[in-house]
Amino acid sequence: MAVREQRARVIADDAEALAVAAALAEEFRTGAAARDEERALPRAELDRLSASGLLAVSVPRAYGGAEVSARTLAEVFRLLAAADPSLAQIPQSHFVYVNVLRSQGTDAQRKFFFGEVLAGRRFGNAQSEKGTAHVRDIRTRLVPRADIDGVLLLNGEKHYATGALFADWIPVLARLGAGDEGQGNGDDDAPLHVAYVRRDAPGVTVVDDWDGMGQRTTASGTVRLVDVEVAADRVVPHHLTFEGPQLHGAVAQLLHAAIDAGIAVGALAEAAAFVRTHSRPWFEAVGEGYGTTAEDPLLVQRFGELGLDVRASDALLRAAADAVDTASADLTDRSAAEASIAVAAAKVHAARAAVETGSALFEVAGTRAALDGLNLHRYWRDARTHTLHDPVRWKVQHIGRYVLSGTRPPRHGLL
Repeated sequence: MAVREQRARVIADDAEALAVAAALAEEFRTGAAARDEERALPRAELDRLSASGLLAVSVPRAYGGAEVSARTLAEVFRLLAAADPSLAQIPQSHFVYVNVLRSQGTDAQRKFFFGEVLAGRRFGNAQSEKGTAHVRDIRTRLVPRADIDGVLLLNGEKHYATGALFADWIPVLARLGAGDEGQGNGDDDAPLHVAYVRRDAPGVTVVDDWDGMGQRTTASGTVRLVDVEVAADRVVPHHLTFEGPQLHGAVAQLLHAAIDAGIAVGALAEAAAFVRTHSRPWFEAVGEGYGTTAEDPLLVQRFGELGLDVRASDALLRAAADAVDTASADLTDRSAAEASIAVAAAKVHAARAAVETGSALFEVAGTRAALDGLNLHRYWRDARTHTLHDPVRWKVQHIGRYVLSGTRPPRHGLL
């Protein structure tokens, strides 16, 4: 697949970004259930997303972008996820790897890649690997070619590579040097780099083998890399990101929290619409004088509880985004820690709210809601699948340590 010829709108500011996101969310909501049911990959929708200019809104103003706030970026993802959670997850890594360039890219790298993003081109991701000791045990290798200066060879296999199938560029997380590949002890000290490779580069194979029960149209499959030639000026020293206070993990997790919060919003809206238009009242409620399901005080109570959960998730998401924006303006160990803890709190609550609301949809809507043809279970499936991305139990641990003893969270990129 050749890199797509693309012309994209250039969004000017936060207000325009939010307006475009809201309009696209309404457009993407139509057909979301059918895409999930048929596993129809959203290529046309992603092209609309690229052309809209939304994928470039975090590009710094100095390079021609809108450089929107974290609060705006989180709201963009929340709006999209409420309409189609799979579609919202696909560009999450795109923004993460734009941030890698913002943090560690050279001026020349930023000019080139930000120009690509402003043109509407998409980054995927090739980060996680199967069969290793743990998620940070990376075996993919980037080794200088002995016979050609300025060229490296990339070899490895990646899984859960969300966005790679639809990408123009695939950022690949790899260790620079021969190292101890295959030892499996997770103690490799070779520094982590990100290699930005063309989707159609020789030696790159993207396999659509994702068969998860939820997030079905993300195509989060496999990327195989065999002797892929990478120019040295397409490689970024990612390990330097974590040598001082950083917001890499906080921003990445903020977007995941926004997706979960959006799933909860979408599930609650679907449940309310179904109860108003399709659910039959329970006979005991009718006997008490409540003629419609929506009048049943027990259901009103449950919707109130779910509404509180959704509102709390939205509030925590906004607070977390504000903490990220505050830290961006004055980045210190303390401000970075405050941002990471605030994002962790938002992620924990949003994950719980998404799963609970997706499940409670059936509780409040009644027996008919379980019919497979209605595909209402997509909200729970999407929530349950997406919230497995990283365990919130460890986020609760870091929050507890911070509250109890002021221990700052670790700088590992997942917090």
